[in-house]
This record gives sequence, structure tokens and C-alpha cells, in this order.
Amino acid sequence: MTAMGFEPGQVVQELGWDADADENLREQIMDAIDADMIEDPLEAVDSVVLWWRDEDGDVADGLVDALRDLSQQGHIWLLTPKVGKDGYVDPTDVAEATLAAGLVLANPASVSPQWQAQRIVRPKVGRR
Repeated sequence: MTAMGFEPGQVVQELGWDADADENLREQIMDAIDADMIEDPLEAVDSVVLWWRDEDGDVADGLVDALRDLSQQGHIWLLTPKVGKDGYVDPTDVAEATLAAGLVLANPASVSPQWQAQRIVRPKVGRR
């Protein structure tokens, strides 16, 4: 089981995969959900794994795209290269993009020697 809390039966969409993605982490996620991650879902997904690098563009745009197939209770795992690695994304950029996309940063997770993960969720409604 990964530090990311995936469970068997969950439907997980993977976006932004490229040759630099951590294959060991991908295998751990697929083992945890007991299925392959999907790219083009037919229905709402429980979680989105979004690989993002600095050169991929505006993080907020990527987060909004990740919401397209995400269930109302679902969450996004934003995976970005760690400090000093090619494609590193400044945490300030992630925080600003999350806010711009109308989302909330939840808990980070240490998941890989090359990649850091940040759980991103929709804001809770009804609190005033």
C-alpha cells in the first residue's frame, strides 16, 4: 500500500504520465487499487494522479482539467519533481494554483525519491 491511501476497487485516472514518471510508484498504486489506472474514464473517478512538471505550463489549468472526471468526493494527487530535480515546481506556485482552481491543499505525502505528492481536494461546503 502506498502512503497515498489507495484502496482496492477505487477508480484512478492518471494524467501527465511521461517517461520520467516513477514506475515503481505507479505499480504500487495499481497494486493498491487492484487494477490499472485509466486515462479516459467512462464515469466519475475516485482519484486523479496528476504528474506535473514546471514545463507543463500553468498548474491551475492542469488542476481544472483534472476535475473534469473527478467525483464530488474525489481528490487529486499532484505529483511534482522534488527540489533539485528537473521540472521542479515551486510550492508557492502549487498553493496559488490550488486557490485559483477553487481547491484546497490537504496533506502532502513522501512517495518517491524523485517525486513529491500533494493531496488536493474540493473545499468543504456549508461552513460559514
